[in-house]
Amino acid sequence: MRLPSGVGRILMGCAVAIVAAAGPAAAAMERGEYLARAGDCVSCHSVPGGKAFAGGLKMGTPLGNIYTTNITPDKATGIGDYTLADFDRALRRGVAKDGHHLYPAMPYPSYAKLTDADVAALYDFFMKQVPAAHQENRPSEIPWPLNMRWPIAGWNLVFMDHAAFQPKAGQSAAWNRGAYLVQGLGHCGACHTPRGLAWDEAALDDSSADYLKGANLDSWSAPNLRGDANAGLGRWANADLVAFLKTGHNRDGTAFGSMIDVINNSSPYLSDADLDAIATYLKSLPASAPGQPVYAYDDATTKMLRAAHPADPGAAIYFGQCVSCHVDTGKGFAPYLPPLAGNPTVLDPDPASLINIVLNGSNPIVVKGTPDAYRMPQFRINLTDKDIADVVTFIRQGWGNRAGAVTPDQVAEMRKATDPSSDQVIILKMR
Repeated sequence: MRLPSGVGRILMGCAVAIVAAAGPAAAAMERGEYLARAGDCVSCHSVPGGKAFAGGLKMGTPLGNIYTTNITPDKATGIGDYTLADFDRALRRGVAKDGHHLYPAMPYPSYAKLTDADVAALYDFFMKQVPAAHQENRPSEIPWPLNMRWPIAGWNLVFMDHAAFQPKAGQSAAWNRGAYLVQGLGHCGACHTPRGLAWDEAALDDSSADYLKGANLDSWSAPNLRGDANAGLGRWANADLVAFLKTGHNRDGTAFGSMIDVINNSSPYLSDADLDAIATYLKSLPASAPGQPVYAYDDATTKMLRAAHPADPGAAIYFGQCVSCHVDTGKGFAPYLPPLAGNPTVLDPDPASLINIVLNGSNPIVVKGTPDAYRMPQFRINLTDKDIADVVTFIRQGWGNRAGAVTPDQVAEMRKATDPSSDQVIILKMR
């Protein structure tokens, strides 16, 4: 069950086989595994080279680092002695069997929307299909007294809605199914909705324009999933969204950061009907900032690049480092080498993702065991903070893009926050 903060969800090749059985029990098992895929549970509750769902992944919070827990049916270190009621209480209320409160990094405010039947199917999957792994849970690195759990009960009273999802009258079955998946199991708001000073999500559903309008988290800008024309999904068709969730690529972009774990472990395993339902729901959300001028391509940047020795330092770096993949038109070779012209990530008011991916490159996308052929290299070593600031600014202001400039200080902050030699997890900011 994917946590909304901390180290970007690590690429996992874990796959849980469906156990063949006869009769109604087999259908229940298959349904539970499907729901676990929809919730992307394996991405957070596993570590590279470890056993699936055995926990141990480090997650950063504003108070200190925590570690995900063992959710295999091992009785000593996992959840093997949980009853269905215990499992339900942890999943939908954030309270473990022994009564301690889970940190709200576990997205139980989203899982509160799950139906009783889906909770039961998940319980059956974890108890009867997931292999038990004896692995002790690691204590948090949050210092006393900040590590006391009892204040979380007050947090839940203020910020949590215990009501299960209710289909909305007047909407189609597809819309309601998409809303259930996005708001509940998919817990998309955990990353894509801004958080307050108490680490609370600004909204848990589409009753607020803050819901899914994008958020800075874990050294990335989780993008706007509303109808904004430039930095949101306003120019994407339903088919673009389905293609992205199914393959990690479409005509406008490629998955990066924590979204790679969703592509590698979750969304491609969903049915076409569910992917279309998610797209139907997301495309129904109005823009968070309506009235913005819509992006229009401008070829002046292409003409400048084709003139020998561009004077702009960012243009010169682009010509030397980027043009072979993204070409001088900025249109790339979609869907695998994404365009930069009009790309929602490029147009995002928050440049964190663009800085991060230039610094650190991207991890491989592996769809159902098949890795992609192309990925962004890292430029952490061979480009300075000023170089990266110059080229990212050039990209954000070229080909008709009208996004703000990036400073060397912003790059330096990101370089420190994502230093692979550091054992610390740094939360850049909340907004």
